[in-house]
Amino acid sequence: MTRLAIIWNPSKTSRQDLETALDAVLEAAPGDTAADARVRWYETSVEDAGQGVAARAVEDGAEVLVAAGGDGTVRAVAEYLGESGADADLAIVPLGTGNLLARNLGVPVGDVPAAFARALAPEARPVDLGWFEADLGEGPRRLAFAVMAGFGLDAHMITETDDDLKDRVGWLAYVESLGRALTASETLDVTVTPDGGADEHATVHTLLVGNCGMLQGGITLLPDADPRDGELDVLLLSAKGAAGWADTVRNMVWDNGLKRLAAGAGGGDSVVEAVSSDSAAHGRVRALRVELAEPRVVEVDGEDLGTATAFAVEVQAAAVRVR
Repeated sequence: MTRLAIIWNPSKTSRQDLETALDAVLEAAPGDTAADARVRWYETSVEDAGQGVAARAVEDGAEVLVAAGGDGTVRAVAEYLGESGADADLAIVPLGTGNLLARNLGVPVGDVPAAFARALAPEARPVDLGWFEADLGEGPRRLAFAVMAGFGLDAHMITETDDDLKDRVGWLAYVESLGRALTASETLDVTVTPDGGADEHATVHTLLVGNCGMLQGGITLLPDADPRDGELDVLLLSAKGAAGWADTVRNMVWDNGLKRLAAGAGGGDSVVEAVSSDSAAHGRVRALRVELAEPRVVEVDGEDLGTATAFAVEVQAAAVRVR
């Protein structure tokens, strides 16, 4: 008997709607598999985004923690699993606007029954987590991220996005915010220390560290990112002026987009690695420390954390099992 814990965010949907979708999946499932599932429900709150109820669900014997909500709910449940080492799988019923981890892992988006069906499947694969640590003005904080962390273009897209528009049109609101994010992305000096090595200096407006590579709207910033390779991918953007942004767009759309797809279509075992340019530098690390000349808004998995002048990230390989 599979013991499921549905950890759901009441701001995204009702329990009744989720129960209706889950019941339809259970009724259609073979009698010796999903139909024998035992289900318990755990509601998140403003005070508990998911870590606490996930711990309670595991104490109650849950074998699968189904995070039904947006990226914040998924991140909170994954954080608990990575930190505790609990013997339970993570499943996702994506109900947010970005649904970043779900999209990167190919979990059905916009189809709650299909997402529940995947949660009930017996197969689970290990996925890495990243850990982000910074002093955000009230002492050090350490948070997990499943997709991406950093500052610059991505963080500004989040802070510049109109919440009312996001409620109406979903992830398309991020596209509308992109223009304002570009104008807000001023360069600054940074010092980065990869894997405990020598300090490296750069002038950038965006620094992202990713476990997955795709953002809202299907924008892929880290084409090499693989959430199962035990590493984190890094992108530093330094475009200034029209020529710099033209180089960035060419690097993303052509060098690491169409050209990469064409090379991959040729078959074979060759690996097409991400290409850097004058304004876009790609790298890969297991740990990274970043010091900023000025405070910048930082984010993890689409959540605005406030400003910081330094932060550190590291990877936790195979931290959670995801269905």
